Amino acid sequence: MATPARCTTGRVDVALVCGGHWHDIDVARLQILQLLGRHDSVRCSVHKDFSDIDTLGAADAVIAYTCDVRPTSEQAQRLRDRVRTGGRFLALHATNSAIDAPGPGGARVFRTPDAMPEFSALLGNRFLAHPKIAPFLIEVAAPEHRLVAGITSFTTTDEIYVSELAGDLTVILDVEYDGPCPGFETEQVPGRTRHPVLFSRSEGTGSVVSFTLGHCRGRFDVADMGIDDLGVTDTVAWESPEFNEVLRRCVDWAVHGDDWVSCPVGEHPTKECQ
Repeated sequence: MATPARCTTGRVDVALVCGGHWHDIDVARLQILQLLGRHDSVRCSVHKDFSDIDTLGAADAVIAYTCDVRPTSEQAQRLRDRVRTGGRFLALHATNSAIDAPGPGGARVFRTPDAMPEFSALLGNRFLAHPKIAPFLIEVAAPEHRLVAGITSFTTTDEIYVSELAGDLTVILDVEYDGPCPGFETEQVPGRTRHPVLFSRSEGTGSVVSFTLGHCRGRFDVADMGIDDLGVTDTVAWESPEFNEVLRRCVDWAVHGDDWVSCPVGEHPTKECQ
């Protein structure tokens, strides 16, 4: 039996990029696809990197959950051109990162080179380091913003990113931290104590939203570091109800853009859905 459409909008093309190192990309991909599946207006293509730039550059929205996946200068330019003409880009967790792992026999120090400047400029931020995973208090910097309306400050166990930041960001959620980042070339937080975890910036007639929470790791995700099987999985960050609510809203925004409005869990996700 046919089921009436939920979304009254026309087709929305979404390109989902999930790939990279040291994270359980399968978990993240599945969760994001399930959120996209709430929207029957979406046609989604799935990619492991940014190499299919013709598809990504034609999409209404690009959603990326990556770690150390480095778009080329040409790919970053195509993405920027699409955003400038009204596209939407949702950058999740470590999408802002370029990380060089320690070499064999050397000091265990991760370096974060400025390896993709055009892409970093589009995102408005570049990953430098993070402290050890621990509980952190995430605070609401813009309580009137639709992505967090009705959400109060919450504690979650996650990676907190210390990043180089552009000056044109709208900060929506942030966290206070002024301490060491062991294992990274940037060993200490550089000159500030508050770090955005949800923020946006405009690019032409489009916009970019970055949400840096959402770490996850599977048993086999650090085999390149000499540990074939961790014997445990780590998805504690995804157990936070506040994180999942904000992520859901971010995906709704990616699909429907500024026409999206917040609604409670279990209801239809946008005002353009029946």
